[in-house]
Amino acid sequence: MSSIELTPSQKKILRALTNLHKESEDAIKGEDIAEQVDRNPGTIRNQMQSLKALQLVEGVPGPKGGYKPTAAAYEALEIQQMDDPASVPLEHEGEPVEDVIVEEIDLSSVHHPELCRAEVHIQGALDGISEGDSVTVGPTPLSKLVVKGSLDGKDDTNNILILRIDDMLAPAEEPEH
Repeated sequence: MSSIELTPSQKKILRALTNLHKESEDAIKGEDIAEQVDRNPGTIRNQMQSLKALQLVEGVPGPKGGYKPTAAAYEALEIQQMDDPASVPLEHEGEPVEDVIVEEIDLSSVHHPELCRAEVHIQGALDGISEGDSVTVGPTPLSKLVVKGSLDGKDDTNNILILRIDDMLAPAEEPEH
C-alpha cells in the first residue's frame, strides 16, 4: 500500500501520464497531458514540479523531452505492472477497445438484481466512452465470465467504469471424469 497521499488533481494528471506513457514509451509532453485532463499546460508544469519532488515523475530535457512516470508513480496509483498480463477484452458499443488493460472487476449489489453494478478498473485511456453506452468486459481468463451492461458512471481519477449490469455469463463446464 502506498504511503503517498495525492490530491485528486495530482492523481488525474499522474494517471494521464501513465496511460500516455504506456502507449508510446517515450517522454510525454506537458501539452499532451494538459489536453488529456482538460487543463492549462502551465497548470500541468506546476503540478509536475510537486510530482517530481515526490519522485513520482522524472523530467526529460530537450526537444524530445517531457515527463516519464517512475516506478513509484505506479505504486502510488496502485497500478500493477506486469510483463505479460492476461488479456481481458473490453468492448464499447460492440467494438473492441485497444490499448487498455482490465485490472479488476468488482461486483456490488449482486443480492439486489435491479441495482447490480460492476466497477471495472482499467489501465489506459477511457476517452469516448459516455454514460449510457453499451460496454462488454470479458471473457476473464479463468472463469470465462462475461459482463455486459451500460455505463452508469465514470471515475476518471481512478480509471474506473461503473456499469449497470444487463447480463452476466459464466459457462458451466462439464466435469472431466
